[in-house]
Amino acid sequence: MTTPQDLLIIAMDVTSGRDIGQGDLSLALAGAELVDLIEAGALTLDGDRIVPGASWTPDDALLAEAVSALVRQEPYEPVDDWLWRRGRDLFAAYRAAVEAQAPVAPARRRWNPLRVGPAERVDSPARRHAEDRWAKGDPVLVGLAAAVGIEHPDGESAAPSGEAVGTVLDAVHNAETELEAVRQRRSIENAAFDNIWRAP
Repeated sequence: MTTPQDLLIIAMDVTSGRDIGQGDLSLALAGAELVDLIEAGALTLDGDRIVPGASWTPDDALLAEAVSALVRQEPYEPVDDWLWRRGRDLFAAYRAAVEAQAPVAPARRRWNPLRVGPAERVDSPARRHAEDRWAKGDPVLVGLAAAVGIEHPDGESAAPSGEAVGTVLDAVHNAETELEAVRQRRSIENAAFDNIWRAP
């Protein structure tokens, strides 16, 4: 079980205070990958730059892809650049992986590509693992979920251990804020454009 898989399961199962876009989750999933790679010793951070560690091939195919996607030449890649580059369409890849482990009834999946209703949940080791981390208030999982607008019922959890993990979580929150700012700017621009055409 990986942190990205746990995050996606929680995003599908827990009610959020706002609609969660695929872009939001893709950024957070890329951050979750970094956390797992840091904890596995596959990379370290030098400030905000990702420094690859010793060669490591994880059992999880998507984490293996993440390892192979690391920039291995100096000056190395900043965390925020990784989130945008690696995060592109990452939601779809993880959704396919999670559904392969715990398929849901397709007939009940309607307008929201993230939401899975209670009747659709299929018990699996992956889902139990994610729910257990969530119930215990795992700082990393709670922090990543908060970045996409999912609040833990017990409020904020303790800060995650390790400066590097904290740096990643901060970068995810900043990227989500930037993404929302881009959305708002586009909405304003589109509204202004519509007004021009409607003007007499």
